[in-house]
Amino acid sequence: MKMFKKLKAFNREMITLLKAKDYKQIGQKLRRVFVGMKFTDGLFYKILIYSLLISLGYIYLYPVLYMVTNSFMTVEDIINVSVKWIPSSFNFENYRIVWQDIGYLNALKDAFILSVLPALSATVSSAIIGFGFARYNFPLKRLLFVLMIITFIVPPQITMLPTFRMFSDYGLLGSIKAFIYPAILGQGLNGAIFILIFYQFFKMIPKSLEESAQLDGASNFKIFTKIALPLALPSIIIVFLFSLVWYYNETYLSGLFLRGSDLMTLPLRVNQFINSFTSVYPEGSRARELMQAVKLAGNVLTLLPLLIIYFIFQRHFVESIDRTGITGE
Repeated sequence: MKMFKKLKAFNREMITLLKAKDYKQIGQKLRRVFVGMKFTDGLFYKILIYSLLISLGYIYLYPVLYMVTNSFMTVEDIINVSVKWIPSSFNFENYRIVWQDIGYLNALKDAFILSVLPALSATVSSAIIGFGFARYNFPLKRLLFVLMIITFIVPPQITMLPTFRMFSDYGLLGSIKAFIYPAILGQGLNGAIFILIFYQFFKMIPKSLEESAQLDGASNFKIFTKIALPLALPSIIIVFLFSLVWYYNETYLSGLFLRGSDLMTLPLRVNQFINSFTSVYPEGSRARELMQAVKLAGNVLTLLPLLIIYFIFQRHFVESIDRTGITGE
């Protein structure tokens, strides 16, 4: 409503200037509206920014919208080329099949066990390691720091075989220990990134706080727990949420290290269900055609818990990113 009032006032002003034949004033007015005084406050700049935001939003939202709408389709809708976005009738049978056949609630419980426990372990260990690198000098510090960075640069596929043999020798295969123990030692999924986040954040803490605490007789452990960790709350939230999401969506390592175990991540369980279901029915059958919608329904159910977590912690998540800048700057 406010925008329409401004547009009406602008039109009246332009009509008045046209009647007065004040073309110089008209040019200045148009330039001020479309270009602005600093360019960033002009209409052209705003149109450009909103066009980019809408384009990027469409790129990210298109797969999600396609997944949600097609998950409600029947076999007839999938085969019918005239049905693109809106199904002829909303079919909840696809969700019922996934919910019942994979035991969704139990599968979700196992998925959170496999993600929450390693995420907590990774958060604690990353905070300790990052604080050690940021606040203390010790022998071979630079070499260890470089080796820590290399663990992130080297693809996990290269170390897959020696890691598998090492876990086999220590009896970690087929157990959640294969996720927790590396996380405790700071070598969980993308552990180097989490250490760097804490490292950069602890580097920003003024040394005067630490020196004041030492003068009051505080030990290193007390400085870490009473001063550093409360200040690092934004980094803790970022590290925990990112670690939780990465462990929750993990399929490669869980399929390798948890083989033979009842525990598995939710995406891996849905994929196994789809593969086992399609292998029973011949190619080209209606059941196979239906599996496209069932698979999308499984993906929606897999994504739904993460969306709920994001909406619950959205304010804390955004504030933490703003304060840490991901790199701690």
